[in-house]
Amino acid sequence: MSTLTIAAAQFAPVDDPTANLETVRRAAVDAARRGADLLVTPEYTSYFTADIDDRFVAAAEPLDGPFVTGLADLARETGIAIVAGVAEVGEGERFRNTLVAVLPDGSIGATYRKVHLYDAFGSRESDRIESGATDQLPVVTVQGVRVGLETCYDLRFPEVTRRLAAAEGGAADVVLVPAEWVRGPGKEHHWRTLLTARAIENTVWVVGVGQTPPVGIGSSVVLDPSGVAVAAAGATPGLLVATVDTAVTDSVRTVNPSLGLRRYDVVPRG
Repeated sequence: MSTLTIAAAQFAPVDDPTANLETVRRAAVDAARRGADLLVTPEYTSYFTADIDDRFVAAAEPLDGPFVTGLADLARETGIAIVAGVAEVGEGERFRNTLVAVLPDGSIGATYRKVHLYDAFGSRESDRIESGATDQLPVVTVQGVRVGLETCYDLRFPEVTRRLAAAEGGAADVVLVPAEWVRGPGKEHHWRTLLTARAIENTVWVVGVGQTPPVGIGSSVVLDPSGVAVAAAGATPGLLVATVDTAVTDSVRTVNPSLGLRRYDVVPRG
């Protein structure tokens, strides 16, 4: 049985990586003060504009660049792990929409490059973003708890969370979903419904953390393996703190052993 206290920092990143790193710094210091073991921040934490265009490509950095190096310094300084969304250098005229998990010693424990690009609701991320490999299975252990990673639009594809929750020998205890969930009719309902469904169908903890307005909806939430919200936020910037407990997972799975009763596996399409 293990526990992990997670802080979710929702805010609206800007087109200045230095300013965004300072926002993460304040959140990390606050998270550590409040007893968190891990801080998670939104998709595109390192750099964001409302339009996914050439500015993103120009602002993208390698994982040994200033932004991730700054995250590593923060992790060592505060003694907590940090999961953040970054614009990573890609091939040619594209960048990678990447999650990086930095451990308390400053090392990179896992990365995840977004697989499902947001070519929906009038947007086309694929014009500027390089999709990640479909065989990624990003799970990193923090304080004895296995933490899985996915990004925003991935949430609409249930097999992503299922693979993380059912991975042989390393299934995630909690799935983090950093997002820039764009505002629009019904979008708040979609976000909360899909997060809750992923928790219930996989009997796994789920943490969704979103950008706040003007573009995002905020609405960060921590859901237990039965889909109950143990902490939730509105639309304003702030820090949400909750503790994931694998004993709760065991209890839920005793009553609802759906993962064990499943009859299908999920495999990459290529």
